[in-house]
Amino acid sequence: MSRPVRVAVVGSGPSGMYSADALVNQTEIPVEVDVIDRLPVPFGLVRYGVAPDHLSIRSVRDTLNKTLDKPGVRFLGNVTVGRDVSLAELHDCYDAIIFSYGASRDRRLGIAGEDLAGSVAATDLVEWYCGHPDADRGTFEALLPTTTSAVVVGVGNVAVDVTRVLAKTVGELDHTDMPQYVFDTLAQSQITDIHVLGRRGPAQAAFTTKELRELGELAEADIIVSPADLELDDASRAAADADRAVLRNVEVMREWSTREPTGKPRRIHLHFFARPHELHGHGRVETVVVERTALTPEGSAAGTGEFFDLAGNLVVRSVGYRGTAIDGVPFDSGRNVIPHADGRIQIDGATVPGEYVAGWIKRGPTGIIGTNKKDAAATVVSLLADAASGALPEPTSPGGVDALLADRGVVVVSTDGWRAIDQAERDLGATRGRDRTTIHDRDALIAASGS
Repeated sequence: MSRPVRVAVVGSGPSGMYSADALVNQTEIPVEVDVIDRLPVPFGLVRYGVAPDHLSIRSVRDTLNKTLDKPGVRFLGNVTVGRDVSLAELHDCYDAIIFSYGASRDRRLGIAGEDLAGSVAATDLVEWYCGHPDADRGTFEALLPTTTSAVVVGVGNVAVDVTRVLAKTVGELDHTDMPQYVFDTLAQSQITDIHVLGRRGPAQAAFTTKELRELGELAEADIIVSPADLELDDASRAAADADRAVLRNVEVMREWSTREPTGKPRRIHLHFFARPHELHGHGRVETVVVERTALTPEGSAAGTGEFFDLAGNLVVRSVGYRGTAIDGVPFDSGRNVIPHADGRIQIDGATVPGEYVAGWIKRGPTGIIGTNKKDAAATVVSLLADAASGALPEPTSPGGVDALLADRGVVVVSTDGWRAIDQAERDLGATRGRDRTTIHDRDALIAASGS
């Protein structure tokens, strides 16, 4: 091939950026990469999923940002595949496509009352306090100032993040890049109690110790956990003995169970062996009916038929992320992933030429941010092997996506446009003594980009 291999990476989160980086860092095959995202800004869940007060984790953006400086990499923001450009048109313009758009939607509880007002997805709440352009501001800015008791369902790191943000004072969050509307809303908070429900025991919880420990260090929130919930059966004790992270979690919570409440204005209650059974309320959720559970010999949670009620006019379900389909791309609706073999997309057991997958939409929402680097590299190995063997389909209009988008009047945010947004956010933050303030409105983002 006399020209560089042209690759479209759909999704600019960690897996997409790591894919682009791996493609241009190798020297065997010349490659040009367009990283396409439906949002005007890059970095996906690093920008809109990681808690704003976790500055060290959010600083991964700086590493991802460097990829956009590398020769052969372009950012095409504000471009939606399936609306602004079809899958077939991408094939016309590129030798290969890597789908790396993640798994950003929530899983439901599947219980009665789940659709009552006040019952929300953690994904939506996180998008709201991170300043996502599509966040439902109206819902949360009405709910939060009128909430006194919240129930968070789930014991992973996202559940811990949500709990921490709801329990913190505005002063504890003031150093973050949250949009100003978030500070204004949280300043009106009337929340006194936050209940966190885990359907299994403390040894089966998915949070990491660092994130867990922060819940016991908040300025205005006591943490309460029953010693009875921390009694381990033989299997749980074996799990703690075999995994130091599990043991540390249990030890942290055991120390909490010895604390006497100090009278702080907010209380965080951890409940294990407890799962929501149904939600009750008149127009808005008011009560969560909780069923006690017990571990089965296989380690799953089984209902005991014992129930109790928790007051809660905000219920946040945080029981996992799921991927969604793009028209024309094979999709496993049972696992909510794109089926693949070594990163090559499959349909009915056969490889789809020129189509690849990386990240959460490839393997499901597992691992940490760094896990995506190895995952993306493995996909890139497959793509480059196919390029070397001549297995990639020849595009009919290589490089033609720019003209196509321009003809349709699509406002594309380039790498330079993103740099302008980045600077505008830093300038906005400086007006309030912060390093950055997130610009949340799509039109304002595009205006800041100069596109």
